Amino acid sequence: MIEKKTAVIIVNEKKKHQNNTPAPEEKLSEEELPAEELTEEELPAAEEGAQPEQPAEPSPEDALKAALDKAVADAEDFKKKWYSVSAEYENYRKRTATTRSQAYTEGRKDVVVKLFPIADSLERALAACADEKTKQGIGIVLKNFEKLLEGEKITVIAPVGEPFDANRCEAIMAVDPAEGEESGIIREVYAKGYEQDGKVLRFAQVLVTK
Repeated sequence: MIEKKTAVIIVNEKKKHQNNTPAPEEKLSEEELPAEELTEEELPAAEEGAQPEQPAEPSPEDALKAALDKAVADAEDFKKKWYSVSAEYENYRKRTATTRSQAYTEGRKDVVVKLFPIADSLERALAACADEKTKQGIGIVLKNFEKLLEGEKITVIAPVGEPFDANRCEAIMAVDPAEGEESGIIREVYAKGYEQDGKVLRFAQVLVTK
């Protein structure tokens, strides 16, 4: 009985000795290896190496040349714009001057046209007047009117004895032709017509032979 207990004790001691024996070290894989710690001196160098490569800064000569090229291009662009604006303004100035001149001429023409009926009345008064001094006064007024027409380059339309021209005359009456007189001839001018630079301002009122 004592021998069995001794054998059990010996077996238990062997197992205990085996459990306390350290296991052989296992080789760790590369993924399980602890990261290598860097020193304070090595850390900045490692951070610099991780940054992307920066492009080299241009030299002062290259920067100056680039600025000069840009300034020349801008100056050329401004010059083209200035030429365009100058040409547009010159065209506008000419158009404005032409319009102003035409408006001034038309305004003067309208005033002169309103004087035509007055001249008609003066001519009839001159023809019917028996007093010589009155005739002289009316004649002076008519001469001044003729000078006004000459200054405005307005000519009189009074084609007595000429064939009737519908572009310059208005027939207000047809009369019998005299012996040997042709048909369609202006016998008499009832009211003078006027034209300026080939443009009729007022048609002459005439009597035409049948």
